Amino acid sequence: MSRALRRHPPSKARGSRGRAAARPLPTSTGTARAAPRGEGRSGLSAVASWRPRFVMDIISELRKVVWPSRQDTTYLTIVVLIVAAIVGAALGGIDIGFGWLIDNTLLK
Repeated sequence: MSRALRRHPPSKARGSRGRAAARPLPTSTGTARAAPRGEGRSGLSAVASWRPRFVMDIISELRKVVWPSRQDTTYLTIVVLIVAAIVGAALGGIDIGFGWLIDNTLLK
């Protein structure tokens, strides 16, 4: 169901000329709707069970994520460390090369 239909459902009551009868406008405050509260809970557990709707949406989307296995995570971590070491060594070599070039040409 689209957002427009939820806000303004088609009215079955018709006026004398086929127009929809006047109905009150929805009063939306723009605040987040709360997820259902845990009935019968008290104290901290009741406060922790209340979450805004967007938090519940985030949690449901995270449950859909396919997380990598431990073996994949280890392999990709090693790949990242090796690539970072190679790039670091290359940039360090370029830095040392430019330093040597400046020392031997401009500062001589």
